[in-house]
Amino acid sequence: MTTYKGVGVYAGRVIGKVLQMPEPIKAPSSSLKLSADETPEQAAERIKAAAETVKNGLLERAEHASRDGKAVLKSTSQMATDRALLKSAIKIVEKQGKAPELAVWEAASAFADQMAALGGYMAERVTDIHDVRARIVAELTGQQAPGIPVSADPFILAAIDLAPADTATLDPKQVIALITSDGGPQAHTAILARGLGLPAIVAAKGVTDIENGTEVYVDSNEGTVNTEVTDEHRDLAEKYANRKELPDFDGTGAMADGTLVPLYANVGDGKSAEKAAGLKAEGVGLLRTEFGFLGHDAEPSVETQTASYKAVFDAFPGQHIVVRTLDAGADKPLPFLNVKEEENPALGVRGYRTDWTVPGVLERQLEAIKAAADGSDADIWVMAPMISTTSEARRFKEMVDEVGLATRGVMVETPAAAVNAEAILGEVDFVSIGTNDLTQYTMAADRLLGDLAHLNNPWQPAVLKMIKLTVEGAKRASAKAGVKKYVSVCGEAAADPALAVVLVGLGVDTLSMNAGAMAAVSAVLKSVTPEKAQQIANDALDQISSVEAKEAARKHLPILDELGL
Repeated sequence: MTTYKGVGVYAGRVIGKVLQMPEPIKAPSSSLKLSADETPEQAAERIKAAAETVKNGLLERAEHASRDGKAVLKSTSQMATDRALLKSAIKIVEKQGKAPELAVWEAASAFADQMAALGGYMAERVTDIHDVRARIVAELTGQQAPGIPVSADPFILAAIDLAPADTATLDPKQVIALITSDGGPQAHTAILARGLGLPAIVAAKGVTDIENGTEVYVDSNEGTVNTEVTDEHRDLAEKYANRKELPDFDGTGAMADGTLVPLYANVGDGKSAEKAAGLKAEGVGLLRTEFGFLGHDAEPSVETQTASYKAVFDAFPGQHIVVRTLDAGADKPLPFLNVKEEENPALGVRGYRTDWTVPGVLERQLEAIKAAADGSDADIWVMAPMISTTSEARRFKEMVDEVGLATRGVMVETPAAAVNAEAILGEVDFVSIGTNDLTQYTMAADRLLGDLAHLNNPWQPAVLKMIKLTVEGAKRASAKAGVKKYVSVCGEAAADPALAVVLVGLGVDTLSMNAGAMAAVSAVLKSVTPEKAQQIANDALDQISSVEAKEAARKHLPILDELGL
């Protein structure tokens, strides 16, 4: 028997036959030139037509996708016809005489590099760009577009990694589990798998070597794939199949004794905000403002930004909304930032730090947020990303005060901010812990590198201790100020029902997540008291690895197995 070990991203136990994802579209030859039979103008029209075909195909698939999948496919379809992307590809054809498919490949690759340099959530969209690149090249060259294999029977899908556009259209009745050799627990594919309620394991090296038709047992609770199915495996899979149905989120996050734990949504624009509101999110715990800046050669005007924010605010009238200022970075990911190329962008000029090198952008963004807030009755809070020092927090507070916004905060993404939380909260009103970046910086592990997925895991005791330090600092700052200083978590850790209990047990006040995760998190929180959550958190802290910390927490939460979580 061969056992493959990876990282489980959505709990489940299933048995089925493996089908491998088809070979990906390969890069065109770097020497491929424009055909003598085709003018640059004709090539440009072919590129535009291919992009439009890809866009329409993705939109058609969106009509048959889940609620989460629909939003992803629509977003990816817009990337296919992105003006900056097509303009760059056409320029390569015209200036360098390269073939259309090579031009598209190079332009999209450069765009993906820019997204990667942004870090954070934007880096997770790189897979989307690669998917669009492959689809347009396939359309230009007459190849079959990448996609999920078709089978008459349900199967377990194995792949190197999966494009979000493919994950979004997975039918859990057809694809009963997903196993990949690459990727990480906080990447976009993993997030979508959670949203679909699909048992999934990532970073399981070797699963792409499993032959098609092989029956395997997938246990994403343990993060294992076994090629020899035992009677015990069949019993576990049967129990999972007979699990209780997960109730919908009723709009109030609370614990067993009625203690409130507000559950907010992470959103990027008006459409995702409307979707979150439809799922009864209690507000927005993270508005990612980067989407309003992508694809612009020049900085969007205050008026343009204001309209973008207002669309989100309008979806949550009278409710709590936290706006994160621009989280851009190095390697010139946005033309108007003019950030110098860096060898290590993740540790460079990104987030709040861009104000040092390109003053004015942050001030104008704050003006736009204030203008949108003035036209809304939502409770608007604003926070800065990538804060490391108390002086940075103080300067941001002063900038927010200058435009007249009342509630200011910062992200805790660096160990420096966590250990210095008391002083930082002496300057601002709240902090929001970005567990994705806090994990990669604490563990010195690239969050998108599958080989380091075991390190880049928010269950790591060191990461939990960073969160505890932050909460303890907030309590001391609250006592000194005589007013409550709030601590939220807005990273993907909040979407893990078991980890959500640990976070609340550590003293976190509110949780913000992918809206599709609220139902599961709410159900599990309602099964424990605050005292029990504290006990679970302490048990997790006492462990020596992420695996043991997770196991220790799950032992206290029988509801997880009852609901198949």
